[in-house]
Amino acid sequence: MTPAVPTTASSASGRGGDVTATPATIPATIPTAVLGATGYVGGELLRLIAGHPTLELVAAVSESRAGSTIAANFPHLAGVYGDACFAAHEDWLEPLERGSALAVFSAAPHGASAAMVAALLEQSAARDLDVHVVDASADFRFPDRKAYEAVYGAGHGAPTLLEAFQSGVPEHVPEVTARHAGNPGCFATAVLLAAVPLLDAGVTDSRFFVTGITGSTGSGRSPQAGTHHPERHSNLYAYKPLAHRHAPEILALAKAATGRDWTLNFVPHSGPFARGIFVTLQVMSDEPVEALRRIFEDYYADAPFVDIVDGSPKLKNVVASNHAQIGLAKNDTTAVVMCAIDNLVKGAAGGAIQWMNRLWRLPETAGLTAPAPAWT
Repeated sequence: MTPAVPTTASSASGRGGDVTATPATIPATIPTAVLGATGYVGGELLRLIAGHPTLELVAAVSESRAGSTIAANFPHLAGVYGDACFAAHEDWLEPLERGSALAVFSAAPHGASAAMVAALLEQSAARDLDVHVVDASADFRFPDRKAYEAVYGAGHGAPTLLEAFQSGVPEHVPEVTARHAGNPGCFATAVLLAAVPLLDAGVTDSRFFVTGITGSTGSGRSPQAGTHHPERHSNLYAYKPLAHRHAPEILALAKAATGRDWTLNFVPHSGPFARGIFVTLQVMSDEPVEALRRIFEDYYADAPFVDIVDGSPKLKNVVASNHAQIGLAKNDTTAVVMCAIDNLVKGAAGGAIQWMNRLWRLPETAGLTAPAPAWT
């Protein structure tokens, strides 16, 4: 292992008070694993880890692809991972020294991730590993098993671990109080970025109406009718209007961030593009647009990845980056907030790395500063 070096406890965003990193010094290199590493989110985690100054991949875990090369599954990563292969669940921990630091991301599916994380934490405890986990599935986004099971209709895979996880958009969590984190979903991230400052300021009606359009990568890597290219190309349609399963997550996380009750009327749409989410929020407000803009600028003053822009945000300005753009509009009675993010980065892998940076008391921007390529 690389020798540890002294560090400070502050994050790059200016938020302090994170209390869960246990070592007095932080390793210069933190061994890092990705569970469920063969999907789109897993691939983005591998890409971002390759450019991270502190996280160093030791295992891309996949039972179905164990022994095959990362490059065979993700040809665009061949230049950084060479002949490195996916590892099976049962053997990748063995090379780590007892007492080592370990960062673990789970990109496993909803319903499967919790049990995988529980097994990992049990094995890590037996080897006295100092581990932080960030889960990108829905399994650790709810504070109790009943809330999770009401939405997903199945038993939770590791209910005794729920209290060890904290969830929320990183920009809405001033203090890390748990050892592990559950990163919100991509739609949830975009809606919460647009809604929470208004709720926190208390300057609107409590009824929010949101339309969101997502790219096809949001449906995962396995082909299905809704993401098959001939169906998606040059097409636009709503799905699960007012009944999307992420709505309860959005409501709960916004209340946790603001203490306010509200109602969400959410209509998601499938868009004819691969990456990105664009949400448009409408709510009644008497405040002028200048005052609303100041609310957002003040709220996100210490948030390095949230940009308040003139006019409408544009997907091409954020896709493949960890940035979010927010724009506002107003007439006499109605406020409009628009938010654009990349669903795979800010809405998944990038947000997860923000969480891991904070859990280890690294600069929150570490490994995430690359700008959007724009002409995608």
